[in-house]
Amino acid sequence: MRTRTITITLVVLGTAALLPLPAEADGLRCGSKLVVTGDTRVSVRSKCGEPVDVIHKTIIRRPSFVLRGHLYFGDEVAVDAEAWTYNFGPNKFMRRVRFVDGIVEDVDTLDYGYHE
Repeated sequence: MRTRTITITLVVLGTAALLPLPAEADGLRCGSKLVVTGDTRVSVRSKCGEPVDVIHKTIIRRPSFVLRGHLYFGDEVAVDAEAWTYNFGPNKFMRRVRFVDGIVEDVDTLDYGYHE
């Protein structure tokens, strides 16, 4: 009985190992390179090249931190933000990479691209 349970467990685990892993939720693939949350502008530019559009703005953030189990908020600060748009052509979706203080914070999928 115990041998059968072990065998079933191994079969289930082996089958689960063959299933594809979920795609990076906040990622952008440029060829064989992957841009993910936490990458820098320099890293993204080296992986994907120049974007077709860049939007610059300043946002106000209120930093927070936890100290000894208590949540504290700092003073509001102005932070640079940019949104870079990549157009991969009419058969692929465009992607927008949002940077806050020079670091990738989010990657969005937009509509289909276009011929330049």
